[in-house]
Amino acid sequence: MTMIVGRHIIAELYGVPKELISNESEVRRIIEEVVEEAELTKVGSVYKQFNPHGVTGVVLIAESHVSIHTWPEYELVNLDVFTCGDVSKVEKAFRLFLQKFKPKSYRHYVLDRG
Repeated sequence: MTMIVGRHIIAELYGVPKELISNESEVRRIIEEVVEEAELTKVGSVYKQFNPHGVTGVVLIAESHVSIHTWPEYELVNLDVFTCGDVSKVEKAFRLFLQKFKPKSYRHYVLDRG
């Protein structure tokens, strides 16, 4: 018998507006909003601003983690959302990221962990 302990969504978002993903402050705002709106439990976070642009961020949540890497010059976001327990939360978080980052297209993989 296979037991699912969590759901992991790995995604690439294409055609994301550069102004949303160039600066740490904007990326942080979006991630923090998604974590709150998806009712995830934030434990801590770390963000890194690259020069001249681009951001890496990791949010540790009680349920697992959210991570992001942005390449504004390619209008690209790599996104990773993993939650244990209630799998609907990871799906809600992913939908919120799509709404807020407004990609022209995306591809994603859904992995049931366990």
